[in-house]
Order: sequence, then C-alpha cells, then structure tokens
Amino acid sequence: MTQPLARRLPEPQRSELADGREILFFSNSATPPAPLADHRDLPPRPTSTPTELRRDPRTGDWVIIAPARQERTYKPPRQMCPLCPDPSGQSSEVPAEDYDVVVFENRFPSLSTAHAGSSFALPEASTELEVVAPGYGRCEVVCFTSEHDGSFAQLSPAQARLVIDTWAHRAADLLARDGVEEVFCFENRGEEIGVTLAHPHGQIYAYPFRTDRTSALLAEAGRYRAEAGADLFEAILAAEVSDGRRILVRTEHTTAFVPFAARWPAEVHIYPNRHVRQLGDLTDAEADDLARVYLTVLRAFDALYDAPLPYIASWHQYSGRETAVAGSGAGYLHAELFSIRRSRDKLKYLAGSESGRGAFVTDKTPEAIAAELRAVLTEVPA
Repeated sequence: MTQPLARRLPEPQRSELADGREILFFSNSATPPAPLADHRDLPPRPTSTPTELRRDPRTGDWVIIAPARQERTYKPPRQMCPLCPDPSGQSSEVPAEDYDVVVFENRFPSLSTAHAGSSFALPEASTELEVVAPGYGRCEVVCFTSEHDGSFAQLSPAQARLVIDTWAHRAADLLARDGVEEVFCFENRGEEIGVTLAHPHGQIYAYPFRTDRTSALLAEAGRYRAEAGADLFEAILAAEVSDGRRILVRTEHTTAFVPFAARWPAEVHIYPNRHVRQLGDLTDAEADDLARVYLTVLRAFDALYDAPLPYIASWHQYSGRETAVAGSGAGYLHAELFSIRRSRDKLKYLAGSESGRGAFVTDKTPEAIAAELRAVLTEVPA
C-alpha cells in the first residue's frame, strides 16, 4: 500500500539573541513580523558545556547535573515576563512586535551543544563507578502564543496546528543532529507541577542518550513482537477501540483514551490512527485532526474541576533507529497527558511506593477516570 505523503512543514525566520543563542519564529502568515534586535547586555555563553552527565552505576541511567539552572527566572511579575514580545529588545527573550509561535535556545539549559570536538558520543559501558561526560544536547523553549494570559487549551485549532508543526520541525531537525538519541517535546502546566513562568509555553529536550522511559517502552515492544509477531502499539490501540469503555474521542484520524493501566488520577493517551513515528510524518488532514482532538482533551481537563488542571503533556516520537533495538516497526507517535490532581482539593504525591520503587498506586479505576472526562467533553472543534 502506498503511504500518504507527509505534509510540508513551515520554515521559520531565524535570528540570534544578544548572547548568540538561536531564536526561530514560526508563523501562519505569508508576511510575518520581522525579528528585531536584542539589545540586552547578557553575559557571554560558556565556551564549554556548563552541565555534565553522570552515570548511575546501579542502574546505568544518565543523570544530568545542571547547577546553573538554580539561577533561572522564577515567577517574574507580568511586566517582566521574558516570553512576551518586546519590540524594544531590552527586557524579553523575544525581541519582536508580535509573534505566532517562537522557539529559542534555553538560557539556562540542562544540555547544550557547547563541547570540544566535532562529534559526540557517550562513554561505552564499563566497570568504572564514576563515569562523567559533558552535558551535550540541546534545550529549547517553545512559546505557544504571544498572549500572556491563557493556555494551550484556549488556542484556536489553527494556532494549535502551528504548534504541532513547530514541534514536528524541531524534532526532525534535532533527531538528525550528531549525538542526539532522543527528542522530547513536552509542556509543564501549573504551579503544582513546578512551572515558574505563567506565559503559555513548553520545552524540547534533545538527549544524547535514550531515556529510561523510552528504553522500557521499546524493550516491551520488542518482546511483544518476538512473541506475538505484531506491533505492540497497534495492538494497544486496537484493544482500546474494541473494549470501548475508556475511549474519549475517536475520529477518522485520531483516538484519545484513558489507558488500561493508567497511573495518574487523570491520564489520557492520544494516538493517530495510522502508524507513524514522528509528528512530521502526518498528512495535513491528520495533523489538523490531531490538533483538534488534542484541544478537546485539554479542554476536558480544564472542565473537570473548578480550576484549570495542572498537567504534563509528553510527546513520544521516534527516529526509526529504534528498529535495531525492538524489531521492525518499533515506535509509534503518541501523546501522554496526565495530572497530579486527584480531586478538586487534593493532589497525588509521588510518595514511598512511587518515588522509592516506581510502583504506582492509583486511587481511581481507569474506567472511572474515563467516565468523568467523558462527562465534561465538548465537541471536537471545527
């Protein structure tokens, strides 16, 4: 069967901030506002990577040590928001009259490309107990809108689609770079999650290693393919559709459901109905539909209780290199959205079992979570 052609992604306007960091402006307009000069007196960027990676000898996991992030901007007053457009180029990270979506390198990164040499590779596994490597990678900030007040859920479908196209562009770019093994697009929303800037935004991490979470998913996908001769993610989607009790939204191109073994008090997974690995592999129709379903789920989150729901939105994308690890077809684009709020006035804390052993205990059945979310769902926006 001939695969449908993926859509053409927008090309950003590129510029530099005062300290040399890259900034990219994405727009739906044929004549977007031009980037302006950044006149801030910023300290020069470090000539070497300011963070480091340390290997945990018990698990083999890489831990990012980034003490400079203690200095990052913390809950500034609105008039000093670093994500609002600033045509004067004196106070914001975004020197512009206005913008649709903007991406820039994080000023206080956990990972950066400043390192010695033309290529990067992590040390091979060894019996050494103290293994250290430069904190190579890239961290970007994605501002979803120039409007300070609001949230992703309040974006128009066209604006949400532009954000999805921006994520697609950045994932494809970063995954193609030397030394990058995984790209993670995500949004932290709400002070309860730890958000320190109120302006609607998310982040992108380009890691030089495969994270433990992704490794676990791919290992299980590889086991399933070896034993069942089928793709795990396709099987999960088909089983949820067949069961039906946890389905929230199902359209021509997209399905949103509460997973069978949900860990969180509110948790939703969103899959395109066609198996693709990255956001950039979607067609125009599929990307439009995904944006609308994504907005529908976020709006249901906000309608669940009396206050906007704090959440984490986590996008799983794959480079295609995973097939060497987990068998042909491994990796299926999907989003996970979850919240730590378990009632109107209670939060779920990751206490002993969750934090100490990674064994989750949930107070609600996934079927009850799905019923609560379906009760507040509105129609998928046109």
